[in-house]
This record gives sequence, structure tokens and C-alpha cells, in this order.
Amino acid sequence: MTSDSPTPSAITTRRPAALTPVPLERFVDAWSALLRALPDGLVRDAKIVRLDSCRPPWTATELQLRRGDEVSWFACGETVLTALPSIRVSPTLQVWARVVGQAPIFRGVRDSHSFVAAHDGPLELATYFPGEWSDRAGALAVPPEAYAGAEGEIAVVVLHWANGVRAYDGLARLPAAGLVAPAIADELDRLERAVTPPPGWSYLWAPGPAEIYHPTPDHCIACHTRADVGIVQYDVDCPLEPGTLVEWDWRIARLPSAVGEDTLPTHDYMSLAIEFDDGRDLSWFWSAELPPETYFACPIPTWTARETHLVIRSGSDEIGTWQRERRDAHADCLRCIGAPPARIVRVWLIAVSLFQRGEGLCAYRDITLVDAAGRRTRIG
Repeated sequence: MTSDSPTPSAITTRRPAALTPVPLERFVDAWSALLRALPDGLVRDAKIVRLDSCRPPWTATELQLRRGDEVSWFACGETVLTALPSIRVSPTLQVWARVVGQAPIFRGVRDSHSFVAAHDGPLELATYFPGEWSDRAGALAVPPEAYAGAEGEIAVVVLHWANGVRAYDGLARLPAAGLVAPAIADELDRLERAVTPPPGWSYLWAPGPAEIYHPTPDHCIACHTRADVGIVQYDVDCPLEPGTLVEWDWRIARLPSAVGEDTLPTHDYMSLAIEFDDGRDLSWFWSAELPPETYFACPIPTWTARETHLVIRSGSDEIGTWQRERRDAHADCLRCIGAPPARIVRVWLIAVSLFQRGEGLCAYRDITLVDAAGRRTRIG
């Protein structure tokens, strides 16, 4: 299909420009000065917590919260995986939180975040990579020894707002100056103008939320990934039988990788996937250079047994034009995974640009499941 509707809104997003990185000690000094100048009655307590990337994973903040309390944090630094030093993880992805060791664990979508406490108890912060969560309470899916393969430090300023002070109102009253001011303005912007996925779609709890997807006025789903990762899901219930089809249009404006995506350091891509009732998924993606119909297990160790990738387009010749896909899900599953599961339970959109820290832009529309009897279900 050629470019029949080349509207800019199909590939643009409302994501803000990234803030200029700040040296860690300058960040700490600037925030220390601001904390000394806080107006009376604005903040109940404040801490600067330093997270060592090689220490797994949870660190006490010494802040005691009550349910309903509002909290904001600002973070600076990075984590480097020593075995693959090109992989550098920002605080946005790295810093997670929980209260009293209970679910749900959570993170922000920028290097700052504000939240309302769901429980009474102590606040803890964690570093995520090179670990991964096995449950929503923050248990690790990897041995703690895996953290020996990371280095770096992240400093997190945590503001526990006083009784009756909303996070937005408190941030607006901070005496911000110098390098602190852009961070505060960015968090106020995030609170004012959330970038959310279309109705019916939600982010997979791990790796967490993002600002990657949003609906456009022309009924597309825009995707903009930049040094991050995000998976949105849409619940479905469709038998996986011979003749079950998945159809969609997509328009790639920029691929997040310029090389083959089948190794861990280069595993940056955008795809549409289906999840099965046994927890596995099949991901169809547009590769920078791998030949169409190539398939492989995900190179991320904790995803290898779970996810299979199948290349359906390759190269740059069709970049910038709408393309229509029509895949036989049963046949692809049989060839790439083995004995097919019984049902499709979710449709996913996946965007990864974490590893090479590049940028990807695309749009999706007219996503449809067609069962073996020819009944069509529009997604979204």
C-alpha cells in the first residue's frame, strides 16, 4: 500500500524534548541548596538518597508515608552494564519505588515523578537493571549476584509534601533557580499534560509506563520511542486456529536501529505482537537489515523462553509509506514457536530503543483480528 494518507499527526507525538544531562554532584549540590531554602510548612520531610547500581535492588529512604500522602522525586545519574558498556540506563527506567514492601511497585515516565501513597509505611527505592521483576511486589527475577555486572550511581531527591499540600501546588511554590528550575518545570509539565495511550490500551506493568504511544486525530496510534522501552496491551479473546489472521496498517518513519536486532546490544525495534494463553508471544517487526521471514528467540535472557520475533519487512525502501500487513497467526506460530497455544489473549505494541539509545517513529491503524470463520474484531 502506498502513502494514501501522509498526515503528519500519524507519526508525531506530544513528548517533550529531553532535558540536558546534569553532572551528579552538581545535581546534589543544587538540590541541597534548594532544600535549605524551603518555605515553612511546604514539605514534611525531604531526603537525598544515593542508589549504587551494583547493590540489589531495594534501598530504604527513611521516609514514613501515610496512605494518601503526596510525594515527588527527582533523579540524576545512570547505570552502565559492565559486560556491555554501550548499554547505559537512565533514571527514568532505573528508579522504582514501593511502600512498606508491598505491591504495586512503580516508576515514573521521566527522571521526575509524583505519586499518592497507596499504603501506610516506609518508602523504598530500587534500581532495576540488570535485574528484572518477577512479581508486582518487587521480587527479583534474576539472582542478586547479577547486579555485580553493573556500575554507576543515581541520586534521588525525595520530597514528602506536608499535610494538605498537593504535589503540583507544592512544586509550583518551590523557590526554583539555576539547574533545578528546568527539572521542576518538566515535572509540572508532566502533571499538566500527560501522554497516554488510546482508550483500551495499557502499559505492561514491567518494564513499566512510558510516554511512547498516544492517539492521533486521524484515528492512528502514534509511537515515538527515544532511549526507552514500552509495551502497550489490548485484551482480546480469540481462538488460535488454522486461518486465524492478524491485519494492520503501519507507517514507519524512523527505525530505532540501523543494524540487525537479533543481539542484546542491538535489540531496538518496533513491532506488533500477540500474546497467547500460555504466556508466550509472537512479535512481528520491521528490521533494519535482517531478511524477511527470519525468526529468533528474544535475546534478552529473561524473555528468551517467552518471546519470539519474526521479521516481516526489512530495510528502508518502504520507510515513510503506509503498508498493509496480513499474517496467518496460526501458521506463523506453528513455524516459529511449535505447537500453537489455544487462544490469543492480548495484542501488543512494542517499542524498544534502550540499548543503542536511538529514536524510532511510527504509526499504526486498522488493527484487526479475523477468526477462522471470518469474523472480524477491530482492536481499539
